[in-house]
Amino acid sequence: MSDNLFRAALDELGAVLAKMDERTIDAACRMIAEARTIGVHGCGREALQIKGFAMRLFHLGLPVAVVGDMTMPALGRGDVFLVTSGPGESSTVLALMRTAKAAGAANLLLTAEPESSAAELADFALMIPAQTMASDQGGRQTSVLPMGSIYEGALFVLFEVMVLKLRTLTGATREAMRARHTNME
Repeated sequence: MSDNLFRAALDELGAVLAKMDERTIDAACRMIAEARTIGVHGCGREALQIKGFAMRLFHLGLPVAVVGDMTMPALGRGDVFLVTSGPGESSTVLALMRTAKAAGAANLLLTAEPESSAAELADFALMIPAQTMASDQGGRQTSVLPMGSIYEGALFVLFEVMVLKLRTLTGATREAMRARHTNME
């Protein structure tokens, strides 16, 4: 494989993350840190990224659950529904956001589409300016990577930075995080 492909992908990823507003990232972290319960959801490969983030939130000692798991509690007032929807139009995401809102939970959305239906339902939206499945064809295509890969890669790096910010906000130590890691592997 060509080093040029790696360089192009890394440059694109860096450019996406450089365009993000750190103040909105900090605000999203505060919402998460102050939540009574955090429920997370994403579709497809975005689900893989947000489930990894949920694992780190658990390591931080935060009350987190993944929608669809048998241990997912009901969300309500004081809770945050953290959802990623790059294109912002997934019917599952929209239905779950409506359910969370009706129950009194705050919808915290990560998306690339500020004018989407999901953005309209969000109490707070964190914009990730990257190509998704909604913008990967024709003149809208901007990434060397296929479909929504650049958005999904940006999610991974963003979530890791958010973990660092949340560690500071919550006072969690590296040792405490490590102690919460499963021993059932």
